[in-house]
Amino acid sequence: MYPRAFDYLVPRTREEALEVLAERGSEVKVLAGGQSLIPMMKLRFASPTTLVDINRLPGLDAIDAVNGHVRIQALVRHNDIIRSDVVRAENHLMTSTAPWVADPLVRNRGTVCGSVAHHDPEGDWASVMLALGAEVVAESRDGGTRVIPIEDFLVDMFTTALEPTELLTEIRVPRYERGGGNYQKLERKVGDYATVGVATHLELDEAGVITKAGIALTSVYVRNLKVTEAEALLVGRAPSAELFGEAAAIAAAACDPTSDIRGSAEYKRNIVRVFTERSLAESASIAQGS
Repeated sequence: MYPRAFDYLVPRTREEALEVLAERGSEVKVLAGGQSLIPMMKLRFASPTTLVDINRLPGLDAIDAVNGHVRIQALVRHNDIIRSDVVRAENHLMTSTAPWVADPLVRNRGTVCGSVAHHDPEGDWASVMLALGAEVVAESRDGGTRVIPIEDFLVDMFTTALEPTELLTEIRVPRYERGGGNYQKLERKVGDYATVGVATHLELDEAGVITKAGIALTSVYVRNLKVTEAEALLVGRAPSAELFGEAAAIAAAACDPTSDIRGSAEYKRNIVRVFTERSLAESASIAQGS
């Protein structure tokens, strides 16, 4: 199918882009990588009357470590994460995740912020940001800048707290000194959506006790799922296979997968358990060596 007719605008400044969003609001879709938006438009699942291409906006493609966080701006591509020395030095979970995203063609054009804003429950980055406790920065012409915790930003399947007049300009990921993270993903073939994905992040104190834990699941719930009960179990305790097994059992019980061509619900729930245990062990190993 072909998309419905639409206006195609290419603003050259951020102010110009925000002006269009303020004037046209819910009629607009923002185009960054377009790897999810364009297929949806072709199938007419999305039919914006205006498409705002932000790829020519300056100052929106940085990855840097500032003010206690790693900043991922709106035009950072998945492959930029793979190549980034900053991410490699600062965040093991993002480093682990990026090569798993879709296929080489999508990684070249798709953006991290666009993936989070799209909030497909089968998308990898939303789970990663939930596990890391990230924040989303949204700008508008009249409302200035909003900083939104990722748990508040991700509302429901394909639904976020981003207003029609707002532009997602960056994601902020907290920095850490002694931590580790890992992403485990099962897919039928290269480039397929996740059958199951598990993102974990652990931070340890000097005595080796877990001070912060993040666990989030992909493709096994109506949205990307943060497993807060399992996270709470880990904090204040020393890493161990037994502890990780308990947390993994909680994660498996918390998810609600559906049976489909990729596997039965029982199979997916078991993969959640195995991957959570495996990912936590890898995260702890990295944290202990950092």
